[in-house]
Amino acid sequence: MERLQKLISQAGAASRREAERLIEAGRVTVNGKKAILGQQADIRDKIAIDGVLIGAKAKKLYFILNKPKGYICSVKDDRGRKTVLDLLPDVKDYIYPVGRLDYNTEGLLILTNDGELMNGLLHPGREVFKTYVAKAKGIINDEELRMLADGIMLEDGMTAPADVRLIDAGRGKDSWSRVELSIHEGRNRQVRRMLSAVGHEVIALKRISFAGLTLNNLPRGFYRKLTEREVAYLKGFYK
Repeated sequence: MERLQKLISQAGAASRREAERLIEAGRVTVNGKKAILGQQADIRDKIAIDGVLIGAKAKKLYFILNKPKGYICSVKDDRGRKTVLDLLPDVKDYIYPVGRLDYNTEGLLILTNDGELMNGLLHPGREVFKTYVAKAKGIINDEELRMLADGIMLEDGMTAPADVRLIDAGRGKDSWSRVELSIHEGRNRQVRRMLSAVGHEVIALKRISFAGLTLNNLPRGFYRKLTEREVAYLKGFYK
């Protein structure tokens, strides 16, 4: 037996703190009965959030979404902002994003109710790469590209080496550069902060690849189910 909030966290449905808030709000049931904070449960119990089963008892679902700007990567928002789940109105099951894209970042996002998959892909030791295309102010020179590739000192420490290449640039009154960066870390707003550290403010940012998966012409704001082959491929990162 484990504390209920721990089981919810292990399932990937919420952090322990968020799970506690869900329990206190009366949104969690165990075997059909409303849960209370501090309650213990077993992985064989039917645990549900808002009436939707999570964990081992729930059918595993996997989606890929081309997230637009203006949505937050959360299941719900206390401030009433749009969440990525608003883009999957036909999905009634409890799912959650794997990792985060900030409000003004677009691109590839995986959503699932498979906590093992989420934890496996996000574990720092797996070094799962995410690739972004960033448009930034100014011309990024070779020395700055080298610095980005070797690692940048940020307020929360040195970044790991990254794969970086300049795609193109525009000169003139409002010069800009477009770069592709592949990183395996998951720090908050990391790409934006890396480019800012070498003197270039990000104008637009898009994630184009996660763990080798790409959007493959999926339109902005649309989603699709992952294929069995894609799911098996992702699970290969940690099994």
